[in-house]
Amino acid sequence: MRFARSRASAWRATGTFAKAGTYSKTEGPHREVTFIEREAVEAAERDEGVAIPPERTRRNVLTEGVALNHLVGREFSVGEVRFLGIKLSEPCGHMEKLSGVAGARKALIHRGGLRARVLNEGILRVGDPIDTSE
Repeated sequence: MRFARSRASAWRATGTFAKAGTYSKTEGPHREVTFIEREAVEAAERDEGVAIPPERTRRNVLTEGVALNHLVGREFSVGEVRFLGIKLSEPCGHMEKLSGVAGARKALIHRGGLRARVLNEGILRVGDPIDTSE
């Protein structure tokens, strides 16, 4: 299990929502970081015929080899950073609109990723292991 990010080799997790770009005005810990599985993006293309580049899913972290839906209500770590899975990150029409990929929302329903709270500050690096043991 590992984490991969398409646009940066490292990323600082602080738990502070930057409020940059387009986002919902809803406050709360579920705003801190979002994850999506590489396998879910691949399944959207395989099962629904919808090719969504991972960076267009509007998620912060792309993972590989871990079932994110199972992490709701559980603590896990990526490298040195600990997270708490808050809720599933179901896709919305706004994501589809910004992605420019028709059918993206439907293709990612129930596999749109995970919203998580940052429990400690630290650096995430491409290839960092994901530890789901508590």
